[in-house]
Amino acid sequence: MDEHNLIEKFDLRAGVEFKPAEGQLWLGESRMLLVHARSMARLRRQLVDQLGLRRARNMLWRFGFQSGKQDAQLAAKHLGGAEDYDVFRIGPALHALEGVAQANIVQADIDWENGIFKGEVHWRNSWEVQAHLDQELEIDEDYPGACWTACGYASGYVTEFFKRLVVFQETQCSCTGHDHCVTIGKPVEIWDSEQLVFDSWSEQDDPAQAEMEDELRRLRRMSNRPAKHPEQCLPRNVVGSSQPFLQAFSLLEKAARGRISVLLLGETGVGKEVFARWLHEHSQVSSGPFVAVNCSAIPAELVEAELFGVRRGAYTGADETRPGRFERADKGTIFLDEVGDLPLAAQAKLLRVLQTGEVERLGDDKVIKVDVRVISATNVDLGEAIRAARFRSDLYYRLATYPISIPPLRERCGDVGLIAQSMLERYSPVYGKEIPRITERALHALECYAWPGNVRELENYIERAVLLADDGEPIGTEHLPQALQALVGPAASALEGAGQGELEARRAALAQQLFELGVDLEEQEKMLVELAVQASKGNVADAARSLKLTRRQMAYRMQKFGLLSLDDLPAAN
Repeated sequence: MDEHNLIEKFDLRAGVEFKPAEGQLWLGESRMLLVHARSMARLRRQLVDQLGLRRARNMLWRFGFQSGKQDAQLAAKHLGGAEDYDVFRIGPALHALEGVAQANIVQADIDWENGIFKGEVHWRNSWEVQAHLDQELEIDEDYPGACWTACGYASGYVTEFFKRLVVFQETQCSCTGHDHCVTIGKPVEIWDSEQLVFDSWSEQDDPAQAEMEDELRRLRRMSNRPAKHPEQCLPRNVVGSSQPFLQAFSLLEKAARGRISVLLLGETGVGKEVFARWLHEHSQVSSGPFVAVNCSAIPAELVEAELFGVRRGAYTGADETRPGRFERADKGTIFLDEVGDLPLAAQAKLLRVLQTGEVERLGDDKVIKVDVRVISATNVDLGEAIRAARFRSDLYYRLATYPISIPPLRERCGDVGLIAQSMLERYSPVYGKEIPRITERALHALECYAWPGNVRELENYIERAVLLADDGEPIGTEHLPQALQALVGPAASALEGAGQGELEARRAALAQQLFELGVDLEEQEKMLVELAVQASKGNVADAARSLKLTRRQMAYRMQKFGLLSLDDLPAAN
């Protein structure tokens, strides 16, 4: 079976999804780019001119290596559903589909049990050969080939497929007048070290990187202070590199230098307690206790007893004398979460404690001195609460000496991926799994979501995804909740491990299940319309296309189900 037949057998073309309205092109879970070959040829020329032939060659090899690894991960989804060798040959088929070259495996010595590959591959119509000739680039006398990226791709593909480093190199190339290119691939340890031209898989020092590090060290000595990457100063659970996040964290760092009272502001789930714990751990009272109090979770009649303690017999049920949270936090930090929900009576007593540093247990007249740093937090608009006489203004000014607003997740562009990866690394060992990564498509879905529950909601979704994912497999869109999947649409079936026939069978099974449940047809139609509207973010035309309806048909259904007013209906042609 040739590569063309493989494309048909695995329906690889169906795996390519064009989304021009959103400026996106997908191959399964991987985002792709359509790039002019002439532009890539010009880039190749500039790399050689600026870096030299050897370093440019290694850089492009490394670029191809990563591409090959990703395609191997796509191909591996078919393992178990077809002959292993046919699945392995998806790589050359994808290489052809992506316009790189026509690849043909002419010899393959494979030990499937031990993961060993040795073989020979021929390439025709390589874009790199044409680019090399068009740009009149020199040929290295020690190495006859120009297909640097393609060699990297083949190396990365086979390495990922067999989980063992395999290196491909050309022994013949069309750029020197031959009819086709010939490449040999074998495990790196079998190659004679003197024969190896590509060495980008190793951790050898890059001269350019070494020069850069020398310059950075010189600048650090001049400034007489250590350089820190924004993330290096962050503890676990506190992750981010976006400007809004770093601005808030910079304020937090400054607050850690003294004993000033801090008020953390932000929506539910943004991580106010995580910020509070970091502040305590890096403050002058870090050796003392950290006591967190959720003020909204304490019944109003018990707030004073919980915060300030109670003397035995103070009220029915007070069978023993016990200290309050302020006493337990002595020489440390107390974190008053949801402080805006405190009843007015407790607010008055809290104000006195902040002013005097003294507490009196409920039912007692003995004064107890406490040395406590106070950090408070709320998602309530305290200014509005003051105007409505629900919060004391004098207490507000005591608590809000140093307010810090923590931005919601939807305003922290670029942080979602960092946070998700951090949570993935935390939860994978908890469930005894090795989840290597989150796919590009799944990450795109996470970044498109508005996150009303902020970091806490993201944490819940990542933990759920780790639980659903198989050991050793990445998290894909199929492991995310339906609301997130709807934002990017389903991944192409061929590369998600399901061919067209299997997809039709699943649809038929779903229809049978709905029929047996006695589902109301109109209710189902309404749900489909709502999902389409949500996925298209209210765009009637896009929603119509997703359900294979005309815009007028879609608008009629939206109006029928109360999703569109009569004034919004499209005019007749």
